Amino acid sequence: MRAILVVNPQATSTTAGGRDVLAHALASQVKLDVVETDYRGHAMAVARSAARDGIDLVVAHGGDGTVNEVVNGLLADADGDPNEIGHVPALGVVPGGSANVFARALGISADSFEATHQLLNALENDRSRRVGLGLADGHWFTFNSGLGWDADVVGRVAKRRGKQTTAGLYLRAAVRSYFRPPLGRPALTIRIPGEEPAEALTAFVSNTDPWSYLGERAIHLNPGCSFEAGLGLFALNGLGLPTVFKHVRQALTTKSNQRGRRLVRHDDLPMIRIDAAEPVNFQVDGDLVGQRTRVEFFSVPNALTVIV
Repeated sequence: MRAILVVNPQATSTTAGGRDVLAHALASQVKLDVVETDYRGHAMAVARSAARDGIDLVVAHGGDGTVNEVVNGLLADADGDPNEIGHVPALGVVPGGSANVFARALGISADSFEATHQLLNALENDRSRRVGLGLADGHWFTFNSGLGWDADVVGRVAKRRGKQTTAGLYLRAAVRSYFRPPLGRPALTIRIPGEEPAEALTAFVSNTDPWSYLGERAIHLNPGCSFEAGLGLFALNGLGLPTVFKHVRQALTTKSNQRGRRLVRHDDLPMIRIDAAEPVNFQVDGDLVGQRTRVEFFSVPNALTVIV
């Protein structure tokens, strides 16, 4: 088996020692090349080349941003069309970030040494899993995407963080983005096949549960969402403090389905279209992509093989 290990040395918890242990362990089972990323988009470029060269396995060692780049590189030749997915290398993940949502949703340990052991064991026993992905405006996402408040938070954090990213940093960014939204609060119109259009001010789209983590605490918006089902939608058509406190508390304290008169919520959706009255921030897998006035989200079943 030919494999490439893609390492993001700037990820929160990656170290040179951990990289060397992982590389040495993998090299005992596969023919391995190691690439350290040194610019945004590098992991995507490496994964795209690996897919075109017929590599069998690409292992991402970094945070969710690194995993997302690798996934988008592996599927780059599909050009955003689920019907064009051909042979794609399998994906392995050894977490090295702060949240590691995708890995944790797959049951991969957040500890890089334990995750390395899990990966080696899965390779030895030929164990893998097919997972569905989300596709939004040509960008593949593994666990979540969104328009509005959450994307504002992602953008604010990206401007301020160094190597260390903490729950406190995200909390401060959430509070500041709530009281001082960088682009205001343009109205969003949500369109789902077979449903009447719904209005909202912020929208969260999930590909799995939990939606994310705040430190060690999981945030549950669509608890029924999974890699084997369609997309989950969680949107609010009001952002008054009582509404926000209610749903934040529920998201952090329970896995049960949320309810509320300001809540627009659906599970297992094949497609969602969201139109914005004015440009709003748009994020995928915790990275700000830019601003949009329309995004179409698609669920793509069995899009990728993951070694777990």
